[in-house]
Amino acid sequence: MDQLMEILEEVCPHIDFQEEKELVDGSVLTSFDIISIISSMNDTFGITVTPAEIIPENFNSAEAMLAMVNRLKG
Repeated sequence: MDQLMEILEEVCPHIDFQEEKELVDGSVLTSFDIISIISSMNDTFGITVTPAEIIPENFNSAEAMLAMVNRLKG
């Protein structure tokens, strides 16, 4: 979780990722933020986030993103 939090805080330092649970549904993240997060996650974790994975449920919270990363890492 620490590596993911570093990515999130680097891309969006103004967002409290510990508390926010509606990052997409609440329009907290922009599409550019999501693309930046995906790029960093791909590089950091050695995964490929496919277009099929880019759904609100996978990006509404840090926990959801971590679950997606873990799922993609196998």
